[in-house]
Amino acid sequence: MQEKAPPLRLEREVGLAGAVALIAGTMIGSGIFMSPQTVLVSAGSAGASLLVWGACGLLVALISLCYAELGTCVRASGGEYAYILRTCGPVPAFMLVLSSALLVRPAGVAGIALSFAQYALAPFYPECAPPTPLLKGVAAAAVLALATVNCMDVRVSMRVQVLFLVAKVAALAVIVVGGLALLATGRAHSFEGSFEGTNVGISPLGIAFYQGLWAYDGWNNLNYVTEELRRPEVNLPRALLIAVSLVTGLYLMVNVSYLSAMTPREMLSSGAVAVTWG
Repeated sequence: MQEKAPPLRLEREVGLAGAVALIAGTMIGSGIFMSPQTVLVSAGSAGASLLVWGACGLLVALISLCYAELGTCVRASGGEYAYILRTCGPVPAFMLVLSSALLVRPAGVAGIALSFAQYALAPFYPECAPPTPLLKGVAAAAVLALATVNCMDVRVSMRVQVLFLVAKVAALAVIVVGGLALLATGRAHSFEGSFEGTNVGISPLGIAFYQGLWAYDGWNNLNYVTEELRRPEVNLPRALLIAVSLVTGLYLMVNVSYLSAMTPREMLSSGAVAVTWG
């Protein structure tokens, strides 16, 4: 009689450092370079925009705690798919995966890739926008390169993720340190009357929160690889809290740095706010 084959299991090769890198590295992306202008114009003032960034971080931290509980109770990879499959059945879970694979994920990846391409090409086209075919080509090349890396090996992709996280944090640290240096020289004109002109309507504040939360997107990605995480009951909540706290602090300080180097009007007129800051 033929023996029954053992069930397929994923190797638990993702530790705490890799988990933090996966969350923070996914969160820190084009959002912090593209969203500050929309958050500022929607909030109406520098002070209100900083409050929106902080409130978005707090909201994400509270939501991530709920996801940590889900991930430790249902230790299956797949994120929302695994939870909906367990609670609502296969049909809603299939519809979620179908809409995510065909619409949600491709649109998000395309937006991030185009933002990356815009910043990568900005130094070569200081006086005008880069050609659209070149912009799309660089974005497509970035998507293909990252897809290839993720298909190769879990350990390789984690190393690349950690490397990119270090590079991102280093770049943001340069902006933060530069902003603190400007503040030390007395460049705080953007914070005089910080809350003058604040929009208190539901619609503008809703748009500001929407753009801010888009910059925090990616905090739930660790739940998609729960089966590959070592000691998920310990490392999942720890990684979420560490990563969300790190990103929230960086986002607040980066926005302070932007406002210390530029007036709100200069920020709103910039095509690439970090390039203008430089």
